[in-house]
Amino acid sequence: MTTLRVETDNLLSNPLDLVEQVIIDRDWAYDRPSDEELVAEVTSAWCNYRVWFTWQAEQGAMIFSCAFETKLPKSAYAKIYPLLAMVNDKLWIGHFDLVNDDNAIAFRHTMLMRGGCVISIEQLEDLIDIAVSECERFFPAFQALVWGHKSPEAALEAAIFETVGEA
Repeated sequence: MTTLRVETDNLLSNPLDLVEQVIIDRDWAYDRPSDEELVAEVTSAWCNYRVWFTWQAEQGAMIFSCAFETKLPKSAYAKIYPLLAMVNDKLWIGHFDLVNDDNAIAFRHTMLMRGGCVISIEQLEDLIDIAVSECERFFPAFQALVWGHKSPEAALEAAIFETVGEA
């Protein structure tokens, strides 16, 4: 039995060019320090977020993160991990992580695009919108835990509390 082998160009076009267009369309301040990296600032209801995109052509992967501007005191590290686990259990895409270098919480997601997979503007917009939405959704939980001295369970419950009806 013969197998068909198709050689493809291993060097994918840089998806950060498309990311840059999305960021420009949203009128966000950004920097492109290299061909493999793009950083943008996002203003939201709770705080500012720093959005990073990194393209790793060798792996065909685009790494994305959206970090809270708020820095955590090192004394909060031990109690933040249980809350991270509970929050991550509620996500269907990406995850939250503690970025030790920055003392910050970040939403992270990696898109695999090896084999000629092409990303669309709509997919990038969805990724950014989901990340910012999840950051907005869970920011109060992290704040309540660290600054309000709530337990992880109480902090999460307060953050995902939904009101029903009208007052």
